[in-house]
Amino acid sequence: MNEPLDSEEPPTGVTTAEWGLWQAFRNGTEHDLRSREPELDDPDGDHPWGPERTVRARFIARLLLHGPPPLLGRVASLHLVGAYITGSLDLSGGTVDSYFELRHCRFEEEVRIPEARLQTARFSDCAIPRLEAARLTTEGDLHLPRCSIPGGIKLTDATIGTDLLLDEAKVGSGRRIRAIAADGITVSQEFQASMLVTDGELSLRGATIGSSLHMFGTVLRNTRGRYALHAPQMTVEHVASLADATPGRAPQIQGQTPPTGTRIPFTTEGGTRWRTRHFECTGGIVLDDGRFGSSLVIENARFDLQQNQELSLRRISTPELSFTPQAPERGLVVLSGATVEKLMDRVGSWPRDQRLWMAGFTYQQAIPKEGHFNVRERLQWLSTATPEYSPEPYEQLAAMYRNSGEDTNARAVLLAKQRRRRETLPLVGKVWGYIQDWTVAYGYRPAQAALWMAVLWASATVVFGANPPEPLKEHEHPHWNSALYALDLLLPVISFGQDAAWNPAGGYQWAEAVLILLGWVLATTVATGATRLLRRQ
Repeated sequence: MNEPLDSEEPPTGVTTAEWGLWQAFRNGTEHDLRSREPELDDPDGDHPWGPERTVRARFIARLLLHGPPPLLGRVASLHLVGAYITGSLDLSGGTVDSYFELRHCRFEEEVRIPEARLQTARFSDCAIPRLEAARLTTEGDLHLPRCSIPGGIKLTDATIGTDLLLDEAKVGSGRRIRAIAADGITVSQEFQASMLVTDGELSLRGATIGSSLHMFGTVLRNTRGRYALHAPQMTVEHVASLADATPGRAPQIQGQTPPTGTRIPFTTEGGTRWRTRHFECTGGIVLDDGRFGSSLVIENARFDLQQNQELSLRRISTPELSFTPQAPERGLVVLSGATVEKLMDRVGSWPRDQRLWMAGFTYQQAIPKEGHFNVRERLQWLSTATPEYSPEPYEQLAAMYRNSGEDTNARAVLLAKQRRRRETLPLVGKVWGYIQDWTVAYGYRPAQAALWMAVLWASATVVFGANPPEPLKEHEHPHWNSALYALDLLLPVISFGQDAAWNPAGGYQWAEAVLILLGWVLATTVATGATRLLRRQ
């Protein structure tokens, strides 16, 4: 049972530091054991901390689980600063009703809080060998800003009542593959991990985040495994950001809940100015089957992938995908089966050597976020993504242009589709395809068909003008007009009364037949183009 002790006095055998902590707990005030010399107070430093700064982990657990009652008019809470905590702080399976905060503390052994129920817990600027917190439940926040945790963090199936904060933390994996194991975690509000540095896999498989996930300026490294970020089936209700930490993002990075804000600016002789911190990832990223309620932002990120690693966004669903990273030199970018309403990207962010896979990728709009992304570059983008011909990506892009009212670009995409398709046909099909391309551009360039018709009309006018045919009836024929005669042959349906009044002989009969056939083909192409234009208008 976690009932408070009846005695208001500390137990026997406590040290001076522990006696002061007991009194501060009852008073709800801070117990600061620092020396006020930054070099000596660094939890990650090499300077030893003596007994005057030493507090036993078991004593802290006793305060939190079975602490004394508060002084009248006070709320019992633990605020410990600058302490060397010996032993393992073990709150496994316990219920802690008091708020507690440990800052600038050095832990001798790991912190264990699996299956525990806490209110709000804050570890700030601490050196912790490892944090075990599987199935932890908090009513409020769990904060670990600027902590050094070389042995890793385990938050599997944890439930965080409000915010989870890992800003500027340094987390290793020890002898394990995973630096942060948080599969199945539920964070009710913000998950802030800006400028986090990990050495090992960050695993968020099946995580649920009630607001936003911010990873601005974060550095993820995993040189011993395949993934640096493994987060399939993750759900983020609003925005997930993998981007640079810049001055404009200060409100998002600092947030509202940290008691001591994230330290982004740095000071020089000229005063304080901002330093951009890049998002960097060494190892693969998997966000497959993720759901992002507002947007997924991958902006100016640096990816260092091996040949067998991927930036995988298979089957993700989001209203907006902002994809403007630095193009990775190796590895794959996979968007197969993803569903996006608005794609915002830039030309230089996509691989250009068939390392882009996006079969079944659907989007309604594609808007260049930086620079210009014309239809030729979009077609190169599709060609890169389809080393083997597939019609769906071309039809998807053409539909996007058509829905935007860019009918000319839509026809250019569909023409490119026919040309790619031609490469898969047998010899006869290829020859016929080249004929259609040279003459009428598969029907997608009506102006080209009209030009051919004009050339044929002029040529036929000259040929028949030099050698007029004999009339069918000597005294019942109109006045000879070679231009109208040629036009009668070229234009189907319409008649100017010339073609039925004259009787060409020999080779001119064949010329007449060819003109009639070509006229049908070209006129149909022109009519189809005009119909498309009228339909769009």
